[in-house]
Amino acid sequence: MNGYLVLLPLALCLCGLQTIDAVQPARKFDIDYQNDTFTKDGQPFQFISGSFHYFRALPESWRHILRSMRAAGLNTVMTYIEWSLHEPMPGQYQWEGMANLDEFIEIAKSENLFVILRPGPYICAERDMGGFPHWLLTKYPTIKLRTYDTDYLREVQNWYSQLMPRIVPHLYGNGGPVIMVSIENEYGSFHACDGNYMQFLKNLTVHFVQDKAVLFTNDGPELLKCGSIDGILPTLDFGATTNPNAFWQQLRKYLPKGPLVNAEFYPGWLTHWMEPTARVDAGMVVSTLRLMLNQKANVNFYMFFGGTNFGFTAGANDVGPGKYSADITSYDYDAPLDEAGDPTPKYFEIRKVLLEYFGDPGVPAPQKLPKMTLDTVWLERRGSMLSKHGRTMLASRMVAAVQPVSFEALNQHSGFLLYETTLPAGLNRDPYTLKVEHLHDRAYVHVDGTFYGILSRETNVNTIPLSVGLGTKLQLLVESQGRINYNIPNDFKGILGSVTADAKSLNNWTTTSFPLDNYRYLENFLSQQPTEKDDLVGAGAQIYYGTFAINTDTIYDTYLYPNVWGKGLVFINGFNLGRYWPLAGPQITLYVPRHILRKGNNQLVMIEYQQHIQHPYVQFVDKPIFT
Repeated sequence: MNGYLVLLPLALCLCGLQTIDAVQPARKFDIDYQNDTFTKDGQPFQFISGSFHYFRALPESWRHILRSMRAAGLNTVMTYIEWSLHEPMPGQYQWEGMANLDEFIEIAKSENLFVILRPGPYICAERDMGGFPHWLLTKYPTIKLRTYDTDYLREVQNWYSQLMPRIVPHLYGNGGPVIMVSIENEYGSFHACDGNYMQFLKNLTVHFVQDKAVLFTNDGPELLKCGSIDGILPTLDFGATTNPNAFWQQLRKYLPKGPLVNAEFYPGWLTHWMEPTARVDAGMVVSTLRLMLNQKANVNFYMFFGGTNFGFTAGANDVGPGKYSADITSYDYDAPLDEAGDPTPKYFEIRKVLLEYFGDPGVPAPQKLPKMTLDTVWLERRGSMLSKHGRTMLASRMVAAVQPVSFEALNQHSGFLLYETTLPAGLNRDPYTLKVEHLHDRAYVHVDGTFYGILSRETNVNTIPLSVGLGTKLQLLVESQGRINYNIPNDFKGILGSVTADAKSLNNWTTTSFPLDNYRYLENFLSQQPTEKDDLVGAGAQIYYGTFAINTDTIYDTYLYPNVWGKGLVFINGFNLGRYWPLAGPQITLYVPRHILRKGNNQLVMIEYQQHIQHPYVQFVDKPIFT
């Protein structure tokens, strides 16, 4: 693969590296293997870190959260870098707003925090497709992610040629705060166990980082065989335990001497829809933390602040044989700082220990920021996505094909596909059985514009009885609920198999694309009234609109409470808050950051997927509600 690397115009970056070396003072973050420690400028160094993903909070809140982390006694922040955020379409790069990685690193530095970067390129992180851009599946339908696959390697090289030159100036050896950079992410858990791929990724990363920061891998205990790389520091991921030594013994098989690192120490855990909210006891967290600190271990809390899966960014997991579960919108994670960035009792228990071991950081402990309630907001129904007006204003394209096509075949990241065909004559069983094979993920079944039920990947329901007297046009509105994020099985979306009516294959489909990722489409829909009455009251995907006023100069965070709603999506002032699903829980409210609100008039748009809301209203409350 070395010859393949030479093909890249990466040498252009080397001049920049030499210039930085010439003007920066000598700095070095390194490993003293003999004494089992890191060194910073020749002196022993122990990091105590917390994970905070910049893409799960608005940039206006980054400093407050990072300062709260420093106040807890942390000296380092760890973050993933999300490829899909920065390259949402091939060759189209984003580095502003929530994607402003440079600003995040600079703020961390100004708050006296070192930084550990985890560029993946696979990050998992309970994000759609584990942080990979969806278009990899469009461009290369047979791509083998996380392997020595030529197409995959080419795209990783292209991505790193954009990303890494931005990282290089921030490396510790070049005067920046970045002390460590990861190679891949828990690769030992991945079935491929492709040593050639890991060696390729090592060579590519070393090319840029050189010796300006420490490179590492991370894996669960007993999974280091396929996850570790010769010459690269291996680290572990594990949660609360009464015996960390049992895990360190596994690490020492691959790292006889060198610093002990728990790169993902879990003070909380993730939650899926239709599950109880995950909770981890603070006492066990603190007890394990003390044991590790007594062993001079380096620790990163995953997560210290979790944040929110805004928009369509939440992923999903295969939690059993064929059992799909989507991640909730909140990534609170039962972390020391909650979804709004406020300190929890767990925060103060951890802070007490860290100040005992590392001293007072000189930053006062944060206080919980005020939250606000608002008057009830009433909305009006503006029509259905399935109506003629909805299709005209909200659809991005329409295609005809014999068999159903996937989201990826249409290069669509999110939202819906509407599959339509004519039901055959001669269905003489009443009811007959409609069956959809390989449904990813959820189909809202309509006949002639009337909603009749739901097929669901989560509940393994792929059949529904329909009466022959309902009509002739079959309409399947299929929702993507998030691509699987763990171990990445190329989770294509849409109808991936055949559709049958009483075992007779249905062909000749028209597919309409509703990505819902461009708010201008919704603005156009709301601003123009249909020329004829076609609002399809009985159809799914109803769109509701309302406004609410904020008359105070000081605006606080709040929580949208959709207590009479079923399942859908919320936009406030054009910002996609994410998915709501109070029927399933456990998340009932959606976190609303103060930074998307404004004094005066605010706009609220809700797309309700499966219920017709007789009296559409929402409330804004001052605390989150989880069942």
